[in-house]
Formats: sequence, C-alpha cells, structure tokens
Amino acid sequence: MQAVVLAGGLGTRLGSLTAQVPKPMVTVAGVPYLQHQLHLLREQAIGDVLLLTGYLGHLVEEYFGDGSRFGLRIQYSRETTPLGTGGALRLAAPLLAERFLVIYGDSYLPIDYRDVLATLHRSSAVGLVTVFDGRLGDTRVRNNIALDAEGFVARYDKRDTDDPSLQYVEAGVLAFHRDLLPLIPEGVVSLEQQIYPLLISRRQLAAYPTTQRFYDIGTPERLRIIEDYLSQ
Repeated sequence: MQAVVLAGGLGTRLGSLTAQVPKPMVTVAGVPYLQHQLHLLREQAIGDVLLLTGYLGHLVEEYFGDGSRFGLRIQYSRETTPLGTGGALRLAAPLLAERFLVIYGDSYLPIDYRDVLATLHRSSAVGLVTVFDGRLGDTRVRNNIALDAEGFVARYDKRDTDDPSLQYVEAGVLAFHRDLLPLIPEGVVSLEQQIYPLLISRRQLAAYPTTQRFYDIGTPERLRIIEDYLSQ
C-alpha cells in the first residue's frame, strides 16, 4: 500500500515561518510537521511512502532520507519548477502504484487510511476524496463539497459561501487509480481546479465521509490549533 504526500507547498500564508523551510518542515509539537504525518502512516503499517517535494525540497530529503530511521521506505519526486498538485502527480507517474493514497502535506486526518483505499477499490470511481460534514464542527475551512444520493461528489466549489448543498469539506486525504494519470495534461495542473471538475462530470469522483475532523497548518491560527492537538 502506497501513500503519496504532497510536500512541495510554499506556505506563503505562514509568513516568516516558511521563509527558510518548506511548509511540511515547520516545527509543530517539537518536530517537523511532516514527521507527525509519517508517524500516523507507520502506525497503520503503511511503509511505502512517496514524497512529492518542490520548494526547498532538499531540506525534506536531507531530514527524512530513505525513511529507515522512521520505519518507512521513502522515495522522492522533486519538481524543479512548480507544477501544481496534479502536475506533481504526473511527474511522479513512474513511481506510482496501481492504487495509491494522496495526503496533503499540510493536513492531518487520523482515520483508517486502509479503509479509504479499500473503498476506492470497491467503487467504479477513478478517484476518491475524504469529506467531513461541516455541520459536525468548525474546521476553520469553508464547506466546499456536495454529494449525490449514491455518495459521489456532485459539486466542488471553494468560492460559493451561500449554497446550502455544500455541506461537506474536503478533509485532505485522497485515493486514486492509475487511470487518473492520462487525464492530467502537461504543465501546471491543479487537482482541485482542473481534475476534480473533470472527474465529477464523468461521475468518477467518489466520497469517503468521516466524522473525524481534520487539522491543518494552512494559517497561523490553524497552526496553533493543531499544535495544541498534537501536543496532547
């Protein structure tokens, strides 16, 4: 089972914290944030990890190495220029398994990742997103997903704040089949802006609802929240 971590973000909203380190290397509860994510993978016996690095990626590679001291096998795919989340996956295509998890490098969602991938395997979809019901708690992130009656994503929209059908928010863990890769064009490609709409139009983006709220380090405020959570 393979987990792919999108670890190439600039983290501009964190200001000076990411001036000299990439966002996944920001210290949270005493260690680089990415270390908490990798610990969660190791606890679930997911030992095959692919880190997609970019901005200051050498710092990630120097710290985590081949992953052996963390009980993992880590490989890397590094962008020389920013390619977006979809472009980063396309670049890493030779290293990707038949089915694989994708975890955002700034999100933390403590759920059963094996069940996420198994759900994709049982479905007819090419991709799957974990979603949290925004009515269950305040994640400090706007609801952006609507589901249809059969659990497929019917709409994804980060801009509309007034649509009551947007009851869910993407929770930072995805799963894909390799059939996704031919759908990603060359160049800079965003999963959210370009690939999600394509999969939704084909009814190929399933959802995995969870009642576990997610955490992230996208802003200084949310960084403080997850710092408190992981410190406990």
